[in-house]
Amino acid sequence: MSRLNYTAVCRRVGDWWAIDVPEAHGVHTQARRLEQAEAMARDAVALLRSVPQDSFDVTVEPHLDHEAERTLAASVEATRRAREAAETASRLQREAATALVTRYRLTVRDTGMLMHVSPQRVSQLTHSAAHGDGDGPSGAATAPRKAG
Repeated sequence: MSRLNYTAVCRRVGDWWAIDVPEAHGVHTQARRLEQAEAMARDAVALLRSVPQDSFDVTVEPHLDHEAERTLAASVEATRRAREAAETASRLQREAATALVTRYRLTVRDTGMLMHVSPQRVSQLTHSAAHGDGDGPSGAATAPRKAG
């Protein structure tokens, strides 16, 4: 037997979240914070249906006004782009450190100065690239040269 699932539709009204549960006609409640919505909806459904609170599932579905949705979507998209840029920068930093140390035979100190990082960071970058950690290029066979 599958568990019933109720949807807690949450809309911001003043300082509160107004919560409606469409599958349980007549269930309306409120919460100060969105994190409280599931518990409040669960309590209201259990009370109205005279069933244990752990006998069904609740899915919280927040609804924001158009302007808030647009602001949130822009923030999520900017965060996604920033994460992608950071991943690209990290990959390129590992590749640059590895190339400078192995192919161009610079010391880790010189590489660090050129890359504006510490020699220890250069060692970390070249180590992760050589051992296939993270997204580093595989097959960088030679170890970094000693600092000096």
